[in-house]
Amino acid sequence: MKQRKSLKEVKELKKPKSFILDTNVILHDATCINQFQENDIIIPLTVIEELDHFKRGSQVINLNAREFARTLDSMTGTALFNGGVSMGKGRGRVRIGISRGISSEIKEIFKEDTPDHRILSVALDINKKIKNESSVILVSKDVNLRMKAKALGILAEDYTTDRINSIEELYSGKEIFENFDDELIVKLFQSPFELPAKQILKKIDRDAVPNKFYILRNTNRSVLAYLDQEMENLHKVDKNIIYGIKPRNAEQTFAVDALTNNNIQLVTMTGKAGTGKTLLALASALHVRKFYRQIFVARPIVPLSNKDIGFLPGDVQSKIEPYMQPLWDNLRVIQDQFSETDKQSQLISNMIKDEKLVIEPLSYIRGRSLQRIFFIVDEAQNLTPHEIKTIITRAGEGSKVVFTGDIYQIDHPYLDAQSNGLSYLIDHFKGQKLYAHVNLEKGERSELAELASNLL
Repeated sequence: MKQRKSLKEVKELKKPKSFILDTNVILHDATCINQFQENDIIIPLTVIEELDHFKRGSQVINLNAREFARTLDSMTGTALFNGGVSMGKGRGRVRIGISRGISSEIKEIFKEDTPDHRILSVALDINKKIKNESSVILVSKDVNLRMKAKALGILAEDYTTDRINSIEELYSGKEIFENFDDELIVKLFQSPFELPAKQILKKIDRDAVPNKFYILRNTNRSVLAYLDQEMENLHKVDKNIIYGIKPRNAEQTFAVDALTNNNIQLVTMTGKAGTGKTLLALASALHVRKFYRQIFVARPIVPLSNKDIGFLPGDVQSKIEPYMQPLWDNLRVIQDQFSETDKQSQLISNMIKDEKLVIEPLSYIRGRSLQRIFFIVDEAQNLTPHEIKTIITRAGEGSKVVFTGDIYQIDHPYLDAQSNGLSYLIDHFKGQKLYAHVNLEKGERSELAELASNLL
């Protein structure tokens, strides 16, 4: 029998909390202070100081730092440093938390004077002052800072507003059906190469969504198919060679179909290294180039150990070259399908020369017009949900946006498989008519590469 909560427990549940924000939460989402409902928000003064170091630049974190500064600046008066400013009816208050240096308790444990330890000092001070009135919780994307807070008896959480519930249940883009009706498979091999989907899917797939792919097979034969945007018909999917590249498995065939379908304006492809994500995206873009003004290929720069590229030797071009090289390598694979004198090989060289095919860091693309652009974003698992949104909302009329990445291989220090922008996009766009997703499972780089990927 379910027990009723006592009056004290009910009051505890209703009691507003006080959330202390770390710098990385604001750099991740400039609108984060709007996500805490009736609870209070405290921003340590050290966080404001840290944000000041990020205000210059064109990366999303720089834009977020500036946007957040403007938001605080709009809260006029000195209330931010006293009782706080109300966020509106039914909402909490936001205020700046000030600590006079680092508390002796923290100095004894952690020794160094760092921004993290100053934030902890604010959290510890506030926790002592109001713990009987409100639960004090430090919100940080930094797992180490959260551990330090817990060691001091302070509650700590990750910022989970844009985190998906389960990576295991993430949409794969396809279904496999065994023992499928042989007569129906035969019909898909006959003109018009389609089947009315309504009655079939009612029996086999209650989770059917537009642009979903299917492997239908039995002991005699198999066929690849996709469900159209209106969910009216299943269409046969053929294995087509695109710009010299031939799909090697069912998932690659599905990917090519989605990438070359002009009715699908947004495509995501996931898969481990060597599954052909970037290669197929590039080859498909070249295959349908006549429909687009330009092909943009970009990837985010996430430097080793989270150090800025200024840490690397050489000029700007020298610094970014290592990050862009994998994209050029994939383009070279496509060119190598043809002889140097072949017009298709020469066309790629001419497109690069005329800037019809542009490969650059993602930050360099920002601000450009995205009208009739085939835009490929590689390594998209290193983007935040906000960065993904920023890119898609810039897509103009006649553009197609493709995101590729491995959601299990993330270089960003504050993202994981559930909180990165690519996973978030797949989870939220499932079922949209303009969207298709394919998860590539089998590595095709080489037998050795596949073995290493599986064993190491």
